Amino acid sequence: MKVDVVLGLQWGDEGKGKIVDVLAKSYPVVCRFQGGPNAGHSLHFGKKNYVLHSVPAGVFRKNTINIIGNGVVLDPIIFKEECKGIEAMGIDPTKNVIISKKAHLILPTHKIIDAASEAAKGKTKIGSTLKGIGPTYMDKTGRNGLRVGDTLAKDFKKRGIV
Repeated sequence: MKVDVVLGLQWGDEGKGKIVDVLAKSYPVVCRFQGGPNAGHSLHFGKKNYVLHSVPAGVFRKNTINIIGNGVVLDPIIFKEECKGIEAMGIDPTKNVIISKKAHLILPTHKIIDAASEAAKGKTKIGSTLKGIGPTYMDKTGRNGLRVGDTLAKDFKKRGIV
């Protein structure tokens, strides 16, 4: 089986999404294996532009399965809005997007922690996007936090998490 990996080597928009979109037509599966909903990657279809933040760039390819892997930190609100935009382009993301149950969810508290941490750094701040990505990864590596699969548990609401 052939596997190609597209990795970024710098901060910012490097064109990874466009490269993956071009390659996706030759692959049955496209997987995003890490990262969060930062600036995203831009795709251009004729005169239409679309920016993806969480969903892999193969989503616009009809026969491509797109996996959001367990290394991704997922903001459910941003993801929902992204799916609405994909649907507006005539694509049903429920047909070709799969999310790992082990992907961690970005919660509102992660965004608050991110903002407080950045503010506390003063002049030495790192320029965080304030989207809660770093604090979510801290929970992930600390084996804490909420994962997608947790929300599917029958007793999820009884656990007092929601």
